Amino acid sequence: MSEPNQKLAELIRSRFESVGGRCREALGEVTLEVPREQLLESCKALRDEAGFSFEELIDLCAIDYSEFGNGGWDGPRFAVVYHLLSITRNQRLRLRVFLDDDRPVVDSVVSVWATANWFEREAFDLFGVLFEGHPDLRRILTDYGFIGHPFRKDFPLTGNVEMRYDEARKRVVYEPVSIETRINVPRVIRDDHRFMDGKSSEGENGDA
Repeated sequence: MSEPNQKLAELIRSRFESVGGRCREALGEVTLEVPREQLLESCKALRDEAGFSFEELIDLCAIDYSEFGNGGWDGPRFAVVYHLLSITRNQRLRLRVFLDDDRPVVDSVVSVWATANWFEREAFDLFGVLFEGHPDLRRILTDYGFIGHPFRKDFPLTGNVEMRYDEARKRVVYEPVSIETRINVPRVIRDDHRFMDGKSSEGENGDA
């Protein structure tokens, strides 16, 4: 862990462990996990307290872990991940909160970072995550008559309905999908050792 990340991780542990926060480093960034009930207050602290000063939310996304690890995942199905940037301290932080499987609901952070508005609408549209307190939680990518949430792992690749313009009715109509469902499974799966330790086979043989 780099020295700046180590200092940030220590500061985060001392500040958030008392409210159930967990800190670790992955892919060169510090990750803070907080309980769903502590999300809003944690976000305010990360934005306002001098030791953090994460003024910007640069991205927000939802995750469906139901097929993670080849089905070996035994944690909560849904999570929301927030990518934060501190311009003042030139640091980044990954914030993650896990949600209930049956009803994934979490507080909106629009009141903390206004940029969350469209990000939260996208996560609602594609994953069905409900953001309590959002000022206008509507679909943003699919149309208003869309059924389901297309980025969930159990959503069919062909969708549930198809739409077309009906000349007789002079309007768009929705009908059951007429495409035959087809699942493509690779016949041969090979483990490529070249990417196991970050070195290419050429580099290992001294030919690079």
